[in-house]
Amino acid sequence: MDFPLTLPQWLLATLVLIIGAIIQGGIGYGVALLGAPLLYLIHPQLIPAPMLIVGMALPLLILLREWRAVQPRDVAWALPGSFAGIAMAALVLGVVAEQVLGLLLGILVLLGVGLSLVRHMPDPRPHHLIGAAGLSSFMATITSIGGPPLALAFQNVTGPRLRGTLSAIFVPAGIVALTALAFLDRFATTELLLGLALLPGIVMGFWISGYLVDHLDRRWLRPAVLWLSAVAGVAAIIQALH
Repeated sequence: MDFPLTLPQWLLATLVLIIGAIIQGGIGYGVALLGAPLLYLIHPQLIPAPMLIVGMALPLLILLREWRAVQPRDVAWALPGSFAGIAMAALVLGVVAEQVLGLLLGILVLLGVGLSLVRHMPDPRPHHLIGAAGLSSFMATITSIGGPPLALAFQNVTGPRLRGTLSAIFVPAGIVALTALAFLDRFATTELLLGLALLPGIVMGFWISGYLVDHLDRRWLRPAVLWLSAVAGVAAIIQALH
C-alpha cells in the first residue's frame, strides 16, 4: 500500500497543524476550522477521518491539562445531541457522492466562520447545548469541523471552562464519528495511517501553545483565523467545482 502523501505535502500539512494547534490552545478551537480546508487543498484524502483523528487527539491533550475546569452537566447535555448529529451525518454521507464532499466542505467552513461571528449568546442552557452539539457533530463527521457551533454556545464562559468542556465533548464524539465513518468505508487503514502521520504536528503545536496561551492576543488572532478560514473555504469550493 502506497502512502498517499509526498514528503513536501506531509511537511506542509504538519506546519498547518502546528499553527492550528497553537491557535486552539489559545482560543479553544481553530485547528479544524483553519486546518480542514487547507488540508483538503493539500490532499483531499486527509478529510474527514484523518483530520478527525487529529481533532480528537488535540482535545484529549487539552483535557489532560484542564480537566479541573470541565463542567460535567454541560457534557451530559451535549453528548446526546452529538450522537444524533453523527447519525444524521452518516445518513448524508451514505447518499452523497465523493465529488460533492469538497463543495460541502467549503460551504460548511463558511457556515462555521459565520457562526463564529455571532455575538451576545446567553449562557449555555440544555437546549442550546443539545442543538449546538448536534450541529457540531454533524459538521465534524462530514468535514471534521465541529468547533464553531459549540464555541458559540460557550462564548461567554471562562477560557479554561471553554477549552476543558469542549474537549470533554469532542473526544467521545470523535470516537463515535470515526466508528460511523468505518461503517461507511470512509475510515480504513490508509486513513488511520494518514491520521497518525499528522499527530506530530499536533503534539508540537500543543507543546508550543502551553508557553503562548497567556500571551495570544484574541483581538487580532480570532479575526485573522476567521478570514483565513473563509478564504480557504472558498478555495475548497472553487477546487470542487473544477
